[in-house]
Amino acid sequence: MFIRLALMAGLAGLSVSTIAADKPTADALVAKNLEARGGADKLRAIKSLNATGKMRFGGGMEAQVSAYAIAPDKSRFEFSLQGLTAVNAWDGRQAWAINPFQGRREPQKVSDDDAKGLVRAADIGGALLDWKAKGSTLEYLGTEDIDGTDAHKLRVTFKNGDSQVLFLDPDHFLEIRIEDHQFIRGQEQVNTSDLGEYAQVDGVYFPMEQGQMQIDSITLNTPIDAAKFTLPVAKP
Repeated sequence: MFIRLALMAGLAGLSVSTIAADKPTADALVAKNLEARGGADKLRAIKSLNATGKMRFGGGMEAQVSAYAIAPDKSRFEFSLQGLTAVNAWDGRQAWAINPFQGRREPQKVSDDDAKGLVRAADIGGALLDWKAKGSTLEYLGTEDIDGTDAHKLRVTFKNGDSQVLFLDPDHFLEIRIEDHQFIRGQEQVNTSDLGEYAQVDGVYFPMEQGQMQIDSITLNTPIDAAKFTLPVAKP
């Protein structure tokens, strides 16, 4: 119940609407979700995003994280711990990474399979926004109990065959869990994140708790240097 309670606390000023409990449609749930997040027009108006926060691990260890995105095709994620910083980025054509934790201090190209998360991150509006125009398919999967909440389940299947299952709170229609299904070198990998503590940023609601990650700040539509996303030239 903790996720739902945190969700309600963060949405004290948001009006509650309902969908008929008998047979909600996928399209109706998408419409409610977009409305709850701030509206499709506001989501489409987001051209860039910069988020900072922290990732917590066992033993009290904590890493600093930063994320950058320029819609529709640039993203970068930084992970800093004990004086080292790993970088994963995509410039719209090529993904690359620096991982000093594995001894790779120079930028290296990343395969298309390993870049899938970065490509998805550049879609700032999310999988449900304009899903049909993106060539995705949508399916309602009924409900599932998530910590005492009968969450609505929507599956979005992307053009490349990967998919995302979104669990929507039945009162506010915001995501409280997301399952990412990706095929990496022929094997399906599933990553699950619980979402909560929604906060409003420039009229749009974002989950400030995302799995192990706590988001401290989000800035929208401020200039981001495109060079951040470009594969650096190797040092001679």
